[in-house]
Amino acid sequence: MKSMTAFARTQCSYDWGLATWEIKSVNHRYLELHFRLPEGWRELEMALRERAKHQLARGKVEFALTLTLDAHLQRPSLNDDVLNGLIEVIRDVRLRLPAASHLNAVEILKWPGVIAEPQLNREQMLADLTACAEQALQQLNAAREREGAALKALIEQRLNAMEKLIEPLTDVVPEAVKSYETRLRERIAQLQADVDEQRLAQEVALMAQKLDVAEELDRLRTNIKLVREALQEEGPIGRRLDFLMQELNREANTLGSKASDMRLTEAAVELKVLIEQMREQVQNIE
Repeated sequence: MKSMTAFARTQCSYDWGLATWEIKSVNHRYLELHFRLPEGWRELEMALRERAKHQLARGKVEFALTLTLDAHLQRPSLNDDVLNGLIEVIRDVRLRLPAASHLNAVEILKWPGVIAEPQLNREQMLADLTACAEQALQQLNAAREREGAALKALIEQRLNAMEKLIEPLTDVVPEAVKSYETRLRERIAQLQADVDEQRLAQEVALMAQKLDVAEELDRLRTNIKLVREALQEEGPIGRRLDFLMQELNREANTLGSKASDMRLTEAAVELKVLIEQMREQVQNIE
């Protein structure tokens, strides 16, 4: 079980310099990947997308790469071919247009291609950057698993609390029906009227039917069991848990609507609070 919220940062040192990968992940309905790569290294994206899809199922994930080349590769050098060609063009222009202004050295250096690109072994660098990104992905997955374990513990605490609330409710309905029958008899006695036992039995039976929440309690227990089973499964379970939270909430609402005993009403409110707390946590589960 994994959370969708995590962050990973990995630095890798090579002969050519330093690579820093940062990956951050937040909750999302689907897997959405974004990349912030230095100019000239966009070709990394396709390979990283495939690797991410094999390791991540859901979440909005952003990869960011920072490159710091070694000092000897950052030392500028002239591209003799481009510079010589530019000098020839400048000379030709001055012959044709003697009044043309002269270019200073700084302006010449700004010309595209005059400063030679550092000689990089791109194939080796691509392999190094991909391997470093793989380390960052593993670190991200480990963080998601740790967060997932924490969420699992929180949800199990709420499930235990729900079971403690539900357990005594089975005895509430018979007690409430008995109390209702007693109140009816006392009221009839106050009115000094004859008791129609058949009619009284019908009224008590109707109230018992109205108060009967055995089905709702059974469904709550069943859904709690299904949540526990889902928590033990491997792979993405977030969508299933979200559905089960909806089912639990529906049964708690039904329980509250049928409650005419204060104990049932209070239990329904407490159940809804616990379910809402779980639902908020479930939104972060992959």
